[in-house]
Amino acid sequence: MKYKNTTVATFLSRPNRFIGIVDIEGKEHTVHIKNTGRCKELLKPNNLVILEKSQNTLRKTQYDLVSVYKSSDMLINMDSQLPNQLVYDFLPRSGLFTDGANVRREVTYGSSRFDIYVEDGERKAFIEVKGVTLEQDGKCYFPDAPTERGVKHLNELINSISDGYEAYVIFVIQFKNAKSLSPNDKTHPAFGNALREAYKRGVKLLAYDCIVEEDFVEINNKINIIL
Repeated sequence: MKYKNTTVATFLSRPNRFIGIVDIEGKEHTVHIKNTGRCKELLKPNNLVILEKSQNTLRKTQYDLVSVYKSSDMLINMDSQLPNQLVYDFLPRSGLFTDGANVRREVTYGSSRFDIYVEDGERKAFIEVKGVTLEQDGKCYFPDAPTERGVKHLNELINSISDGYEAYVIFVIQFKNAKSLSPNDKTHPAFGNALREAYKRGVKLLAYDCIVEEDFVEINNKINIIL
């Protein structure tokens, strides 16, 4: 996935979860943050960030903040809208389904709307996608904040299996060279318990890291999940 019209800026502050203040060549700008999570370990004053300039001249904010340098050699994409698109683009080359599979986005089952639905011959599958940005020494954790919605989705995926569907959770780690992915039991133990139960009940769990450049992101390697 390519970003257009990217700009490097210096992060200054985050007045609320939707906007940030950055410095572009000595001038302060208000930008839209494309991730409503806490991201406190990423959005620190003086960290370099990557912005994408909007083509919509009517917007209040001219730029979207899409990535951040956690360190000089570690660029993390934090665009929460991107993982769904990355998985959608990745499925034809993933080996999970055939080339002729019919892939649709945002399909409702029960009281949940899952990110992706696949029909492949007699196979029917729901896929829920989770973007991951929380990292400690190369190990990744999800979620970075409590997510009752995430627990609900896991329970609905379990229910779908009894109705003849396959069920997947795909974690998209939004940086390169991740070591592993685990549930963040300290932050939300209920999600970790639900994820382990989903695995026991037949929900397939997959994690992939990404190649992340300032103007490009793509799913890369499969990463080990430690429950």
